[in-house]
Amino acid sequence: MVIETVFGLALAMLMRKAFRGSRIVRTVLVIPLLATPVAIGILWLLILDPTNGIANHLLSALGLPRLEFLGSSSQSLPTLMGIDIWQWTPMMTLLLLAGLSTLPTEPEEAAQVDGANAWQRFRHVILPLLWPTLAAAIVLRSVDALKTFDIIYATKGPGGGSDFEAETLNIYAYGLTFDYQEYGLAASVLVLFTLVIVGVVVILRRGGRRESA
Repeated sequence: MVIETVFGLALAMLMRKAFRGSRIVRTVLVIPLLATPVAIGILWLLILDPTNGIANHLLSALGLPRLEFLGSSSQSLPTLMGIDIWQWTPMMTLLLLAGLSTLPTEPEEAAQVDGANAWQRFRHVILPLLWPTLAAAIVLRSVDALKTFDIIYATKGPGGGSDFEAETLNIYAYGLTFDYQEYGLAASVLVLFTLVIVGVVVILRRGGRRESA
């Protein structure tokens, strides 16, 4: 989620001013958001297949060894993180781009006249003004990230992998409910999940108040 926020903010800053081909870039950005998580999981299963996948064919063409992207306990978690970043960075970009488009231009222009460089304008002018939108985007993405289920289920199966390397709270609760019939423990896990989400929202709201103060 942190990487997606940083990449999304960087892309939004680069795209805030119209340039040649900007509409095409924005259209391409939306593509990962149009497919369902299960469809994306199946697509990446085909791409990362250790025998017939495009990724391993490219590695072989470059003289590199084939990798078990989703079959190795040391590689599956980074692979799933990469898929998640690919899928959801565009959402962060579009949300922050919408926020940037609503900011008044006068404060930034005044700072530029006063001699502030690009980083100073971003840090002291743009970021404080953008914070409400940024906080809302982080909350939305945090909640969505915490309830990740579809991608892991589609690529690793219901247990998150044989070594549980990709197991989330949702996957854990699913296993407790349907594999072990531990309904009380599963309910406790989901209550903990709710408390984590509430905690994230409270922390971001307090951070927003300090930033605006």
